[in-house]
Amino acid sequence: MDSSELYHVKQQFFLGAYRTLINIPLPDTSSPDFVPTLVYQARAHIALNDPAAVASLVPAGSENVAVKAVSALARYVSAVETATQEAALEELRDLAVEIEGDDVEGTQRDKNSVRVLAGTAFARAGEIEEALETLLTETEDLEAVAVIVQIYLSINRTDRAKKEFDRAKQWAEDDLLLQLIESSIGLVAAKDGYSNANSFYTEQLGNPSLSSPHILTARGVTRILRNEIPEAKSDLEESLEQQKGDAETLAAFVVAAGIESSKKAEVDELWTRLTTEHPSHPLVLDVAQKADLFDEFSAKFTVPPLAVPTAA
Repeated sequence: MDSSELYHVKQQFFLGAYRTLINIPLPDTSSPDFVPTLVYQARAHIALNDPAAVASLVPAGSENVAVKAVSALARYVSAVETATQEAALEELRDLAVEIEGDDVEGTQRDKNSVRVLAGTAFARAGEIEEALETLLTETEDLEAVAVIVQIYLSINRTDRAKKEFDRAKQWAEDDLLLQLIESSIGLVAAKDGYSNANSFYTEQLGNPSLSSPHILTARGVTRILRNEIPEAKSDLEESLEQQKGDAETLAAFVVAAGIESSKKAEVDELWTRLTTEHPSHPLVLDVAQKADLFDEFSAKFTVPPLAVPTAA
């Protein structure tokens, strides 16, 4: 059973309240909550695109497997050179093997964290099979299930994601993370007009102890899918005020503004901002690819001569 303090930390992380989480004081190093809280804070820094902060957060010389794993994930995310990325991935592979033995520093929770962190890195590297093998598809660790579900959703295997969720319902408590998994599947599967996802995000935003631009963005995307464009733009504007320049929020805002295209200048300004600030975002790359295809095919198209009317 988690302490109330650790439960709060996990809630903040799962719901994307990363800035709130990193400002929570760490427990005493002798507390059983110290390592899991530190790992969640480190993961929050990574989610905020600040992996460099992890190095100053973790204790120097720590041999705890979860601390070593989150440090390796931070190095992978921040690495520019391929060799550095590969070195971080190899360290995570070694840790995933190491936790199978008994002679390691860390609890069962720490071992589970290693699998989640390593699986996350492998998925980001495009090593989908390795990620799933590391996470153990028969696992009863709900965080691992959440990552497995996200992997399946990312490769358009909603059926496998739902199977994992249905399996988890047989042993997992009906807690926040389980509801979040269900909402993610419903959002992709377009189930019940996205009503379940919309209700879940609205419920969480009504929590006075939560300040999460991530959930605001999620509800904004849900509202786009429900064709509630003004409401979606309101959510996304508020989210951008809380986390200026966030790539996913800005991309969603571009889509919402494009659907409600009465203000073309606004759409053009948002698109320019997205392409300038986040040139490698999937939406930017997809549009660029389609533009190149259009240019390629239009260059091959020969316009036929205009028909000339003949005299009667």
